[in-house]
Amino acid sequence: MSLAAVASPTLGPIRQTYARAEDFPPITRAYTHVSEVVRETGLLRRAPWFYLLVGAAIAVAFGGAITGFILLGDSWFQLLIAGALGILFTQVAFLSHEAAHRQILSTGPANDRLARVLGAVVGMSYSWWDSKHSRHHANPNRVSKDPDIEVDTISFLEEDAVQARGLRRLITRKQGWLFFPLLTFEGFNLYFLSFRHLSSRGPVKGRWTEIGMLTLRFALVLTPVFLFLPLGMAFAFVGVMTAVFGVYMGASFAPNHKGMPIIAADAKLDFFSKQVRTSRNIRGGWWATWLMGGLNYQVEHHLFPSMARPHLAKAREIVRDYCLSNDVPYTETSLVRSYAIVIDYLNRVGLAARDPFDCPLASQYRRV
Repeated sequence: MSLAAVASPTLGPIRQTYARAEDFPPITRAYTHVSEVVRETGLLRRAPWFYLLVGAAIAVAFGGAITGFILLGDSWFQLLIAGALGILFTQVAFLSHEAAHRQILSTGPANDRLARVLGAVVGMSYSWWDSKHSRHHANPNRVSKDPDIEVDTISFLEEDAVQARGLRRLITRKQGWLFFPLLTFEGFNLYFLSFRHLSSRGPVKGRWTEIGMLTLRFALVLTPVFLFLPLGMAFAFVGVMTAVFGVYMGASFAPNHKGMPIIAADAKLDFFSKQVRTSRNIRGGWWATWLMGGLNYQVEHHLFPSMARPHLAKAREIVRDYCLSNDVPYTETSLVRSYAIVIDYLNRVGLAARDPFDCPLASQYRRV
């Protein structure tokens, strides 16, 4: 049984199918065995000095960017500073993600407070992101339960692509090729979703605290830009900064699960199979870890969400060996190859939004 949508170049898209419980033979006590080894190896301990050094390095980099902004003045070279700030805000987002997973500080409440503050620095609502991300970790790639595969501008499921209308249908038809260009707007989208969540009628934990922190954040970031730069340059600065942030965020999170098996809503899977078979690691070692904030070890992150970034590489060796000895697929590829897989998968899903009677060859001879 196919675990993902496939397409034929001559027959068009073949109906997307979802992995069910029988496709994943249960691994009895797999997680218990692996977690015992991980715990005995000491890989679940905190790494405060690592995060202190990372935080200090990011703070110094922010200081350098601010100094460069002041010294450059009215110059289009400011767009380089804008790009650097987009990268730095993404690095802060990685730290907020790790704090939310209780990886940095010793207690849960302290990590939550840190994650909320760092999220505000980035410009995102922690309460919105935490609820969404927790549901994703509980059911990665599971239909109707993982918010990360719910339809937005991009359709991740064929039934969503079929229902696309208007502009979204036009985008969906070529969504694989448009995925990375669309990420230039993802930063603005994250800001919008955060404020929409905070202004919603439902209960929101720390609503006014987050609104206050986000208001202060945008005031501190935007006021100097529009105060010291010409209006056109100021808008360009904000556009570049937010576009780089959106592309960097999307390019770091997209390889993790896109193109991996989609799980049927009613499938009952053991924890180990569910997390390992739906996640993809990125090869590269230390440079990939710094570039992606530890998200390159997605399999280990999903098995041990509270594991600090420096311990993920050693955990990979344990998990990978266990998977090899028990015939459990362990997916790992290069960063470039992962992007190719994501683009191909989205294009195949997008075939469902195309006109089934539209023949590319025949369209060349149609009269205008």
